[in-house]
Amino acid sequence: MMKFSVLVIDDEKNIRTGLKAALEMDGYEVLLAADGDEGLELALHGDVDLVITDLRMPGVSGEEILRRVTSESPGIPVIVLTGHGTVENAVEAMRSGAYDFLTKPLNLDRLSLLVKRALQSRELVLHNRELEREMEGRKSFEHIIGKSPAMIKVFEVVKRVAPTKASVLITGESGVGKELIANALHNLSPRKDSPFVKVHCAALAETLLESELFGHEKGSFTGAVSRKRGRFELAHSGTIFLDEIGEIDQSVQIKILRVLQEKKFERVGGEETLEVDVRVVTATNRDLEREIAEGRFREDLFYRLNVVRIHVPPLRERKDDLPLMISAFIKEFAEENGKRIEGIEPKARSALYAYDWPGNVRQLRNCIESAVVLSSGPNITLEDIPPSIRPGDEIPAVSIPVGSTLSDAEREVILRTLSSCNGNKSRTAEILGIGRKTLHRKLDEYGISGKDAEEEVDRDGEEL
Repeated sequence: MMKFSVLVIDDEKNIRTGLKAALEMDGYEVLLAADGDEGLELALHGDVDLVITDLRMPGVSGEEILRRVTSESPGIPVIVLTGHGTVENAVEAMRSGAYDFLTKPLNLDRLSLLVKRALQSRELVLHNRELEREMEGRKSFEHIIGKSPAMIKVFEVVKRVAPTKASVLITGESGVGKELIANALHNLSPRKDSPFVKVHCAALAETLLESELFGHEKGSFTGAVSRKRGRFELAHSGTIFLDEIGEIDQSVQIKILRVLQEKKFERVGGEETLEVDVRVVTATNRDLEREIAEGRFREDLFYRLNVVRIHVPPLRERKDDLPLMISAFIKEFAEENGKRIEGIEPKARSALYAYDWPGNVRQLRNCIESAVVLSSGPNITLEDIPPSIRPGDEIPAVSIPVGSTLSDAEREVILRTLSSCNGNKSRTAEILGIGRKTLHRKLDEYGISGKDAEEEVDRDGEEL
């Protein structure tokens, strides 16, 4: 249970010390301020859950404290203290947002009850904020599908790094979703309400890239018919995402380095020095350490960009995420194309699981879109899958001798499928079209675990 902090602001020492003793007996942490100036500073910049303030004090008045706290720190309740002759002022304070008021001399039982209720209100506010942050976090990851250990680790790093100002380098193969990670970093940061500006560095020639990043002045080169603001300028107070940073020329690398070091730059053809406040997130599918060794990338820029590195694993290393992705993409493209797709046949699913996806999530997404469009029935079939992804002759087949019993044939199919799924029982059950409990029961009947099965079927086709 959290320990709440109560701030008491009163110019009468006896009242301050008396309230401190009473509140500490109730289990609260108590801060004291002898005047309005000190109290306002603590209320706005300290770790305070409740303010109890006198209305009449030298310097900053209780009314001013109430006004500032309710406007600048909403959610912190304020209880005002007043003498019998100024009850009307207390009523006015209630209209201005005070939680409640107490008249002097104070009734400590009444005070204890008011404080308890006010802090229950405060606890509800804090709980709702926590829920909002949690929902915001989920929303930021809603387009990144995955629950494999590798992706959970990526999500955790993103959540820790996003609130900071640190530059982030996102690495990974093409198509793994590096831009989605950059989006999540921005959306979970204090800059989320400011611009998120994306630049695909590999898509622009060197001269165009410099102008795109830093802008240009009218007449600075042929075709520059007017002044243009660059992407760094447009991203001021927000985040700039430089995708494929490993593709840029060293002359542009120097200018980016200066922005990172000094937060300053000039437009192409301009003399005015502009200052900018941006968070820089970059991504690459290249090995930048090798690029540095071969003289194509500046080492000093690399260290500036690589404050925090987030590596997004390829799809072949997190195939546990395939069922979620396939299901989500089928739903998305079925709705988009006005088709009713109920599922995917086992052979088609098996082909998708067996494929290594060199193009990663982007390739899988395109594959499912094509399959949904081509599908003529309620289920996606193997024939709906692009030919390049369908299994060829090299896909292992199960050889069952003529005369085998149905029980022996069933056993061989189950164990071979389990082996091809690297012992993943959930995936095996899904491919075979049986329940996980049924699979476990069958394996128990065979007297072997999933790992044992994998070892057994690796014995050059040796019968079990």
